[in-house]
Amino acid sequence: MMIHRSSSSLACVAALLSGTACSAHDPASAVSVDAAPPPAVVEAGPAPPSSDASSSTTPDAGRAPSAPDGSSSSCSGMAAQPAGDTTWTVATSAGNRTALVHIPPGYDPAESTPVVLNFHGYGGTPSQEESLTLMDAESDTAGFVLVYPQGTGSIPSWNAGACCGTAAESDLDDVGFVGALLDALEAQLCVDATRVFATGMSNGGFLAQRLGCELADRIAAIAPVAGVMGIPTCAPSRPVPVMEFHGTSDPVVPYDGDPAIDYPSVADTIAGWVQRDGCQGAATTTYANGDATCMTYGDCTAGAEVTLCTIAGGGHTWPGGTPFPLLGNTSTDISATDAMWTFFQKHAM
Repeated sequence: MMIHRSSSSLACVAALLSGTACSAHDPASAVSVDAAPPPAVVEAGPAPPSSDASSSTTPDAGRAPSAPDGSSSSCSGMAAQPAGDTTWTVATSAGNRTALVHIPPGYDPAESTPVVLNFHGYGGTPSQEESLTLMDAESDTAGFVLVYPQGTGSIPSWNAGACCGTAAESDLDDVGFVGALLDALEAQLCVDATRVFATGMSNGGFLAQRLGCELADRIAAIAPVAGVMGIPTCAPSRPVPVMEFHGTSDPVVPYDGDPAIDYPSVADTIAGWVQRDGCQGAATTTYANGDATCMTYGDCTAGAEVTLCTIAGGGHTWPGGTPFPLLGNTSTDISATDAMWTFFQKHAM
């Protein structure tokens, strides 16, 4: 089936990320990533919500209301949190799931704080995504809570439709997991519910696209990297600001798409968001430096924007992140991490 074909090539990406040699046409070598364990659960981490949490109003206790002008408000009764990384366990209808939560050193439990969800690629882990994207430094400087959720399966994956692995094959409810994760974050932290954003690499980028479609009431804006739209129908409840990064020489998720594995082109993915967001007129160049060019549709409904940052000759990589030469060129002419945070700051709900 088509998912198997796409997952096999992405398994090689996972092997490369873990330092294991792999041929994209050698399924046996792709299986080497099976040995990668999921992150350990830190018992001292915040407790999972009770089975009644999903139907109660308990999570709202941590959800900071916003002022009419969109500025953040404050919280009361929230506990202080240690700076750094902690693995949280979240109860879902399909069992316990985990996420690595990075608290910036300036976190104040009385002040509402933005959250960025950063989803790893197929076969990846939160710690690999942390190392790839170099986003912790941005979190520490800007003061947002940074969350790296963990996928499922022996080769961890997300159900983003056409991609990837056992999560997609079993139609796992990863959107539901993200909702439960947000409930847990809002119950434990002073979260600004109008400033929750999603990004991800590859399979994680596909999931960010899906969240923009199916969780637009809780995700303010998305910024997929090397991931296109993987579901056939997308009907968000509101216009969703989108910033996408993609290399023209991506060997895994081709810039021009691959109908054989149900991957649309980047152009078609962006055109879909332009239509959904009611954007008018042509795109304008909003960034140009070396191999990186960003084009933005700015006249969209309710202040939304749709931006595509194309990396000429770029591979299946995170612009400005840790290079992986076997996956193609990594641009140093733009930092996806810096650029998306600037974009996110303009697009609270």
